Amino acid sequence: MLSEPTYLAARMAAPTIEAHFAEHRLLATPQQRPRLAPAPLAAVIEAIIDVAFWASLRREEGHPPKITLALLPPAEALQPLVFGQRKRLTPHNLIKLAPAVEQPGIHLGVWHDADGLHVWGTVTELPPLCFVLEVTEPGLLVVKHPRADGFGKFVNVAIMRGDQLQVVDADNSAIADCRALRRFLPGGALPGTPEETDDVLVELAAVMRAHGRGGLVLVVPENSDLWQASIVQPMSYPVAPAYTGITDVMNQRHSAPDWQKNLRRAINIVGGFTSVDGATVITQDYRLLAFGAKVARAKGSVAVEEMLITEPVVGSTARPAHPAQNGGTRHLAAAQFVHDQRDALALVASQDGFFTVFAWSSEWNKVHAHRIDVLLL
Repeated sequence: MLSEPTYLAARMAAPTIEAHFAEHRLLATPQQRPRLAPAPLAAVIEAIIDVAFWASLRREEGHPPKITLALLPPAEALQPLVFGQRKRLTPHNLIKLAPAVEQPGIHLGVWHDADGLHVWGTVTELPPLCFVLEVTEPGLLVVKHPRADGFGKFVNVAIMRGDQLQVVDADNSAIADCRALRRFLPGGALPGTPEETDDVLVELAAVMRAHGRGGLVLVVPENSDLWQASIVQPMSYPVAPAYTGITDVMNQRHSAPDWQKNLRRAINIVGGFTSVDGATVITQDYRLLAFGAKVARAKGSVAVEEMLITEPVVGSTARPAHPAQNGGTRHLAAAQFVHDQRDALALVASQDGFFTVFAWSSEWNKVHAHRIDVLLL
């Protein structure tokens, strides 16, 4: 028996989240469906979110909980750790168990029966489309599920901040004309489906956001030096020869058994340089060319006075703004660089956790800034 939830955002979000998982299951072939996690029901979703929210507001020995809950029966988990006595899903029990599962990749397994929801143990490997709820900080919850290939951060479905609900829009029509920006949306979620998401750049964005110092990455075409017209010369920290760690792993990802581990290491190396003041420059095939570079307006160009801002959230619309209204000097530099180098991409992490991707929109004939914070939580 499920108790009556009291967190309003849980009730608002549950039907939409249920529909998201149901729609993605319909995309699976009969051969793929046995691999998928059980579909979550709205009543169960609502109850889990409700318990997790109230748990997030409590503290155990002065520490707020940081936990993830995975909706999965133990019989369908791979090498689970099963408690000898399962525990009811209550805020009190979540607080008590939280210190044991704070490490990344460890999830509390949750399932339900006639007696209600219970925590049965822990699990580290999850099947595709497994409902996961992460308690990030007090009052901040994220619903997500694993990617099809198991690499990279999970696909975010909905974010709840107190009484605020944001549902990720995987088909954001505002960026339909810009393939570069579409690569930062969740993409295909099932095995064998087309995957447009650029996992490398999404992972690099997550590293930039995590180090908390802010950063600017310029993604430029391979075999072209035209981007240097928008960089103050000489550069303080050119990389010669270019660092190819990410590129090398990507070329071997179908043959090397440890490619995911090696790729994360290479991304972390590049991500570390993004904390240095100035821009980090990489090519579209992920070769590191420079870091600490200073962006300048290209000769003969004009200053950017207006750009369009969007975010992948249901109900959001494109709005015009001056680059200075979207952030500080990094945002101004990114907008100017993309305005002058229209086949390039710019990624900006703010110290306050906001993250924006800049690209040139041929439809609107101006710089397009896409806020992807909700994809990186």
